[in-house]
Amino acid sequence: MRIAIADCDHDSIDIEEKVVRAAGGDLVLRQAHTEDDVIAMCAGADGLIVQYAPVTSRVLDALPTVKGVVRYGVGVDTVDLDAATSHGVVVMNVPDYGTEEVADQAIALTMSVLRGVTQLDRRLRVGLTDLETIKPVPRISRSTFGIIGLGAIGRTTARKAAGVGFHVIGCDPFIPAGTDLDDGVEVTDRDDVIARSDVISLHVPLTRETRHMVDWGFLRSMKDTAIIVNTCRGAVVDTDALVGALSGGLIHGAGLDVFESEPLPADHPLTTLDNVVLTPHASWYSDAAYVDLKRKAAEHIVDYLSGGEPRNVVNGAILARRGDAR
Repeated sequence: MRIAIADCDHDSIDIEEKVVRAAGGDLVLRQAHTEDDVIAMCAGADGLIVQYAPVTSRVLDALPTVKGVVRYGVGVDTVDLDAATSHGVVVMNVPDYGTEEVADQAIALTMSVLRGVTQLDRRLRVGLTDLETIKPVPRISRSTFGIIGLGAIGRTTARKAAGVGFHVIGCDPFIPAGTDLDDGVEVTDRDDVIARSDVISLHVPLTRETRHMVDWGFLRSMKDTAIIVNTCRGAVVDTDALVGALSGGLIHGAGLDVFESEPLPADHPLTTLDNVVLTPHASWYSDAAYVDLKRKAAEHIVDYLSGGEPRNVVNGAILARRGDAR
């Protein structure tokens, strides 16, 4: 079997190479950033591992040997799932490598913004000790933490938020309002989460329905003392609307790990705002999560190409076509 890593910004692919070689396969690393790159660099591959490289109908037309694609991570918005299904290509992800880490980052961003940690740090370094710039500072035990998207990461974030002392509410299109969850989350509808929450943490995939879900209307419906935290996908938030809301005092602050354009340009308007904490799409990372991500991605594609059942398939319709997906 021949497997191509279409793109990867990790410091090494030793983990993937160990998995592929143990199965008797060949692994090559490319750095493809466009459709043309993927087509030119990944010709002859039976399987692809991708980070940000586009996998489109045009790409799959040009790479007829590809039988499976694995995405480093949870989101698969760079892969055209309908095109993959029509081409008989199984698409898999790695949804369970960094659940704890992303939830930890959501809580870290929340506490940093609410407690003004980064602002106070920057000001103290130049001799300023007043607290005026970080007010209002809420008492956590009197605050409501709202979660939009109660999947694995959302539920893990809920558990951690409750542990800090927040009252936790949440919504999810697949969980009816009023449902009793065993972790104590109060399930309600999205409008209620937006209106009642002091913190809104986003944990949804990027789809046609969720792109720019956080727009002017959403932001205007939040409390003016509330903050928003995004560790899922940058395009879930309309960045221009958020900058306007933060600059104009419509909401109190934001904690952002993901952006519509990555890496975030150093001169982006978000970098000029004191009421925002920014991290560079780092929420997935811990030493352990890094190893799990790379190992599982390689194992998924190797096992499938070797005749095993595909794991974590995201284009589920393909399972009915297993006979011609090889």
